[in-house]
Amino acid sequence: MSNASSTPLNVTPSSLLLAVVAAVGMATIGVISRITGLNAESITFYRLGLGATFLLAYLVLTKRHAALNALPGRQVVISGVLLASFILFYVQAMNYTQMANAILMIYLAPIIAAVAAHSLYGERLTTEQIGLIGLALFGFAMMQEFRLNLDDHQDIIGMGYALAAMFAYSGFMLTNRRLPSHLDSRVCAFWQLLVGALVILPFALWQPEGLTAAAWQWPWLLVAGFLPGFLALLCAVMAINRLPTALYGTLAYCEPVAVVIFGWSLFGETLLPLQLAGCALVLASGILQAGMGGRRPTSLATTG
Repeated sequence: MSNASSTPLNVTPSSLLLAVVAAVGMATIGVISRITGLNAESITFYRLGLGATFLLAYLVLTKRHAALNALPGRQVVISGVLLASFILFYVQAMNYTQMANAILMIYLAPIIAAVAAHSLYGERLTTEQIGLIGLALFGFAMMQEFRLNLDDHQDIIGMGYALAAMFAYSGFMLTNRRLPSHLDSRVCAFWQLLVGALVILPFALWQPEGLTAAAWQWPWLLVAGFLPGFLALLCAVMAINRLPTALYGTLAYCEPVAVVIFGWSLFGETLLPLQLAGCALVLASGILQAGMGGRRPTSLATTG
């Protein structure tokens, strides 16, 4: 039996822009969380739940809502569970260990996904792509000042959660890469948001304050639902379907770069020369990968 393991690619400037918008949009959740001061479970629920509401309105306005009459397939549900799992484990990692430790572990996910796509989907990695992925990872390590502090048992638990988040994020990218071609990516994104919100809801309700929010916090929650919830996830799902995993994974490093820039510009966090050089290295890797994106990866065939 022969199976073509790579799907048609559409590497266009608009596809690259979708990936960058997704990464930067995802990064805004940290800003919103810091401003509102709400617990991470509540922020995550509102991000996913309100995101699903915004996306439903979008589907109705664009007359795509008829596709919602059919229940989502197993792969779409799995990707929604992986999305919620990634966010939940990421939040838990932050509760136990330093942010630098958790992020460094989690952002191994694009590399893991690219290697897995090479083996599973026939998205052959060229020597240049491997080098640029490594360059992006090195730049990210520079942004974290090459620090990985494991001082006590709490840090070890946190890194365990970060490892789980990394695998969930990798699975989310890989699952979305292989969604059935007849499914509208916008409809898939809606189901993913809805499934993710339902998965995270018990954890949010478990918190002492539940889902309560003050009147001044609601505008920020609406922003969380619209920007990192609706817009960023929609762009991410569309970009993953159009771009090779290695290219999307490299562009995903724009998210931690955006986090660093937001911290510097909005909250006065100091950027050292090493961190600035790391940001530049990550961005350069993404730009070079984008320039190579038009080269279709070699399709591998599996026989058995």
